[in-house]
Amino acid sequence: MDFRGVWKTFIFLLFTLSATAQPKDNSPYSRIGLGKPVNHSLSAAGFGGLSAAYADPLHVNLLNPASYGTLNTAVFEAGLYAINSKLKFNDQSSNVWSGNLSHLALAFPLRNPLNDALAKKKRQIFWAMNIALLPNTSIGYNIETLVVDPQLDTTYNSFKGTGGTNKLLWGTGVRYKGFSAGLNLGYFFGQLENERQTRIGDVVGGFFDIYEDNISVRGFTYTLGAQYKIDLDKKAPDESVYNGRSLIFGAYGSSRTNFSTKSTKYRIAIPTNYSLTEIDTVSRQLGIKENGKLPAEFTLGVMYQKAAKWRLGLEYGFAAWKGYANEAKPEQLFNSHRIAAGAEIIPDFSSYNKYIQRIRYRVGFYYRTDPRLEDFNQYALTIGFGLPLVLPRQQTSFVNLSFELGQYNTKDAIKENFVKIALGFTLNDSSWFYKRKFG
Repeated sequence: MDFRGVWKTFIFLLFTLSATAQPKDNSPYSRIGLGKPVNHSLSAAGFGGLSAAYADPLHVNLLNPASYGTLNTAVFEAGLYAINSKLKFNDQSSNVWSGNLSHLALAFPLRNPLNDALAKKKRQIFWAMNIALLPNTSIGYNIETLVVDPQLDTTYNSFKGTGGTNKLLWGTGVRYKGFSAGLNLGYFFGQLENERQTRIGDVVGGFFDIYEDNISVRGFTYTLGAQYKIDLDKKAPDESVYNGRSLIFGAYGSSRTNFSTKSTKYRIAIPTNYSLTEIDTVSRQLGIKENGKLPAEFTLGVMYQKAAKWRLGLEYGFAAWKGYANEAKPEQLFNSHRIAAGAEIIPDFSSYNKYIQRIRYRVGFYYRTDPRLEDFNQYALTIGFGLPLVLPRQQTSFVNLSFELGQYNTKDAIKENFVKIALGFTLNDSSWFYKRKFG
């Protein structure tokens, strides 16, 4: 496979992904804040979304930039997902399918390890970069309610919303011996479209009120990350690569960051028995410029592993969403906590005639409190498979398949059970920056 063609394809997709239509969805709580957060865990998903201490030479970890320093090859990753959500409120329920691309990423070490091997040089510093585009939040809901008041009339309410935000990411990571550090810089952008309609029965002289908000969001983000790897076994004399047990500690996070908004707001009043000439735009506000703040957050994790054999991990994350602010759409959000655990096992990565032995099997669990409501939480069981592919003249690549079975839960409100299926493609190429010598 020619990665020059992959690069051109990647650039094309960078400019087309953000222009694609938002997936059809009906997630009622996505109307709060900037929308429903999109999980940014890697293609090698399926073990609880672990990211703080995850570092793999053949996969990209977008969340902790310190992991880039571990990459041995140029890596192109693309992921997509589909979610089936079952919403339940009292005796009412509905089933909704939605899906989208989860990420596009291109990462590469700035020096090819093959050059060092041919020159018989042992390098101490490893440096890599990454560029990615990924959806950040999504908005999709369509809710209708009615309130019966015997002394007045029946009030009909309709709430609709679409849109969301995307993030363009550039990152770099450096590794020296067992220590790695990295930086992600992101530019996020998007449109938040919300509409509310209210009608009071068929009261003579009444009005059918429509409220529309269209908010454009722009801002910059950053993430600092670090990892430290401790080798627990001695390297055998005949080993060119360490294959023993290791303990990896990882952390990443950011402080509060600012964003700006530009809004258009309408209020339209339509008489109950109307003609087109009677529609009255009560208020119209165009180009309102305001500001907001994203919260500070951090994630800590630890991974215990044996190279090319198994890994076990545990992590904790916190986001101070009480510090969130948005002048264009003032709301109170709540601090969020997340715990996750996972495991991966490879029965025999070098098996020649038993493909099933080379598959990476993953399992995990996570629990998080959602910042959009005080008693809102999410938990899920995850299962994943890394299916290796050996392409001509290339390093091993992967098709990664994962499943999540979980629930969003609140007291005395809408509950959502979901099944998420994610498919990721990881293509590795060792010919980038390779210096060929002739003669």
